[in-house]
Amino acid sequence: MLSRREMRMRRKKRIRKGVQGTTERPRLSVFRSAKHIYAQVIDDASQRTVASASTLNADLREECRKLTKKDAARKVGEIVARQCLEKNIEQVVFDRNGFIYHGRVLELADAARKAGLKF
Repeated sequence: MLSRREMRMRRKKRIRKGVQGTTERPRLSVFRSAKHIYAQVIDDASQRTVASASTLNADLREECRKLTKKDAARKVGEIVARQCLEKNIEQVVFDRNGFIYHGRVLELADAARKAGLKF
């Protein structure tokens, strides 16, 4: 019997076969733990992180303590989208990292779209 983590890692492998970030269209990777959510925009061609945000950022940490997890995910999505737009990145490839596209992952993606990212 596979654990939840092993099942997620299998899904992640399957997804990553088709999802590749380029310089023109980097990959927006999402990771969620029990308490926090993290988002990174990665250029796989040059293996660099272009932008990142999480609920552990100094400016978000205090604010996120008062918010629900979904609201905090929304804030992270807005921040990472703003960082991308400042660096003239308008299009990304969404990498849900093996997580189900539901709940906090969905909220982060929707907030990034509303803030101006296209994927």
